[in-house]
Amino acid sequence: MGKSKKRIIYKGKNLQLTNLTRTEAIDTAVKLLNNNDREAYSLITLFGLTAEEILEGGASYEIVKGLGI
Repeated sequence: MGKSKKRIIYKGKNLQLTNLTRTEAIDTAVKLLNNNDREAYSLITLFGLTAEEILEGGASYEIVKGLGI
């Protein structure tokens, strides 16, 4: 892959991650957890979210307990 293509791909990744705040990450993780989506776990580990933050965001206790956070 050429330099230009690599730069474009990495620029796109970095723009997406820098625009996502911690509170938005919590909201997104809660929505994904309530829809039984496994992508929530990667978002939780990326931001280092705690169980308390996820519970305050609106996730059910059973879902958070099932994750084992």
